[in-house]
Amino acid sequence: MTLTKRKNAGKSGDKAAEKTQFYEAGTDESKERLREEVTQLKQKTKERPFYKTGRFLFPLGIFFGTLLGLAFVEPKDIEDLQLQVSTLVNQYDINLPQLPGFDLSRVEAEWTRFRNSVPEFWKFNNDGREFQVGEAMKARGLSAELPVILIPGIVSTALESWSTAPEYRPFFREKLWGGFNMLSQVTFNRERWISAMMLDPITGLDPPDAKIRAAEGIDAASSLIQGYWIWSKIVENLAVVNYDTNNLYLAPYDWRVSYYNLEERDGYFSKLKSTIENLRQRQRKKVVIAAHSMGSTDHIEAYISIAGTHLGVAKAMAAFLSGEMKDTVQMHPAGAYVLEHFFSRKERQNLFRSWAGSASLWMKGGNVIWGNDTHAADDECDASHSHGELIAFRDTALPDNDPETRNMTAEDASNWILEHTPSTFQKMLQTNYSYGIERDERQLKRNDADHRKWSNPLEVRLPNAPSMKIYCVYGHGKETERSYWYARGQYERDEITMDAVNASRSWIDAAYTNETALPKTRNGVKMGEGDGTVSLLSLGAMCVEGWKRKRWNPAGIKITTVELPHRPVTTIPRGGANTSDHVDILGSTGLNEIILKVATGVGHEIEDSFVSNIREYARKIEWD
Repeated sequence: MTLTKRKNAGKSGDKAAEKTQFYEAGTDESKERLREEVTQLKQKTKERPFYKTGRFLFPLGIFFGTLLGLAFVEPKDIEDLQLQVSTLVNQYDINLPQLPGFDLSRVEAEWTRFRNSVPEFWKFNNDGREFQVGEAMKARGLSAELPVILIPGIVSTALESWSTAPEYRPFFREKLWGGFNMLSQVTFNRERWISAMMLDPITGLDPPDAKIRAAEGIDAASSLIQGYWIWSKIVENLAVVNYDTNNLYLAPYDWRVSYYNLEERDGYFSKLKSTIENLRQRQRKKVVIAAHSMGSTDHIEAYISIAGTHLGVAKAMAAFLSGEMKDTVQMHPAGAYVLEHFFSRKERQNLFRSWAGSASLWMKGGNVIWGNDTHAADDECDASHSHGELIAFRDTALPDNDPETRNMTAEDASNWILEHTPSTFQKMLQTNYSYGIERDERQLKRNDADHRKWSNPLEVRLPNAPSMKIYCVYGHGKETERSYWYARGQYERDEITMDAVNASRSWIDAAYTNETALPKTRNGVKMGEGDGTVSLLSLGAMCVEGWKRKRWNPAGIKITTVELPHRPVTTIPRGGANTSDHVDILGSTGLNEIILKVATGVGHEIEDSFVSNIREYARKIEWD
């Protein structure tokens, strides 16, 4: 037994030694392989060009990032920096040691010199087209002929605080809508920003202690924030043909407020009427209005409707119903980003419902204009679902007679929204707006004195001004929200008014996308024709058909319609000269040429131009 154990032990020892040698050999081989790989990597590193190394790419990224940021800085922003820091310090009671004052005038001068030396291509808030249309008109010998008034669209005018209440003093005379100060306030002072911007649900005016008013002057709507222009391109081209503050006026307004309160609180329309009359008297020429107006028509030569929301916007209905405000109601990307990323859907919903001025974008004309449950005037051929059902639910398992899940036309949706909104919102709509269609000429005449009808071209007549001209100019060719697939949740009580009527928790069914369907569906939105924000029917139907009828156009005012095709250049910020996006059209060559031709007295050169089927769609509407 002992001998056998010794033999087995000897065999085991031999095997262990063999294993040890095997592992050692494997380890040696692994080490050698690792050495070879390291040597190869080092060789590759040595062979790699310097411009591909991190030592080059990292500083390069910092350089271009800094350049991109500085491209949006104006000289005045340098001086504003001290004010912004001071505002934040005061808001949060931060005690800093007293710092010596610095004279920034030299810095401003040097920065101006540097920016002027940068090629236009690298100035991202410019694209090299500045002043070109004006220069072309000037080369023709054209010059300022008629005084011009520019009226911005909703959310385009900057708003600033005038409250002296202690909680609002840190941003006295600061912009709460527009400018980088808006971004800082919603980031660091969100609750106070909401309390200042939200209107009183009962009065539709400022809540206690808050006081927000429209900024003044041409700068009030030239840019939303630095680098994102609105009216500045048009102003630049007008200046080339000899326009200045003596014959060019921008009429900013607080777009949150209803038209009635805008006059009652700010006297806006009385001031606008006075401005028109003063320009007429001083310049001895009639006035051109670009956008929209309720001013005195006796002194107006021409009215240029730029991407006009004549018959409402589908997006507005989604905003009122569920707070879906992304790119909503003429919202430019900067404003949409602020509302979408810093506020909940419920907060957006409450804000939008308190802004009575936005209710002017409610869809008008009901099923007559927007279609019924079987068809709509702008349906595509072979469409599997009609745009006439503005809001539809995909869950077919629910009972057909359930009023909360049945598909709804524009009229149905309007009633449904009102049934599920606070009574204060319903009262605001009833006392300020009307969304029907009126065919009786005697009633239309009476409606001239009813302010509730003024924002609805289907219930009010054009002015009795036969020498006046109207130009409808808008873009076409960009997919636009037209109708929606919705999902529904539980009910919730309104948090602002604690209204007895519960609000329905509904939202766009963003989980549903079908790019091959007709109409195309993307994230719960059924796409149609338009300028990216406003549907084609709203942009052009009144221009090509509605206002051709005497009941709505008793003086027979000539209507000229110009559709500008959307042909953006993807490599140019905001699309370049041929974009026709709802906001970016303000910088397009086509629109600027039209405005300058009218302003310089050669508006007769403008003729109808169509790129869509709007005339065919409009003929399908039951106007009579």
